[in-house]
Amino acid sequence: MKINVIIIDKKGKDQLYASLVEHYKKIAKPFAKVEVIELFDKETAKAHDISPEAAQKAYSKAFERYLATGFNVALDPASKEVDSHQFANLLKDSATVNFYIGGAYGLERDFLSKCNKAVSFGKITLSHKLVKVVLLEQIFRGLTINNNHPYHK
Repeated sequence: MKINVIIIDKKGKDQLYASLVEHYKKIAKPFAKVEVIELFDKETAKAHDISPEAAQKAYSKAFERYLATGFNVALDPASKEVDSHQFANLLKDSATVNFYIGGAYGLERDFLSKCNKAVSFGKITLSHKLVKVVLLEQIFRGLTINNNHPYHK
């Protein structure tokens, strides 16, 4: 199984959480290959200076090529909240699962409609860097639930 965490984020600027990201990728290896793909380019930077809508469009454009393969799940605070068992079900029955974390302005509705599912981790606001770590922990937790591993207990 392959799991991609695709995030609007500047590469290598995440020293605070980098060791946690690597930790969760490593402990998930017996169950799945987890990759974090950070996307941020000049077009995204320019769009941030124009408007929130322009930024969202830039995020969608950056994510577009990943939608073609796998089961696509967007993280969106306005979507339905899921518990760990419901989250684990997202990881079943697909060879590839792609998770999308938008930038500062979230994701546009058009992009959300192209995903197979959109889920929320709650109504509180978290930095997208912290959400990346929370997502990776939930991916590991979901994999252990699906594989009857004692971590979740």
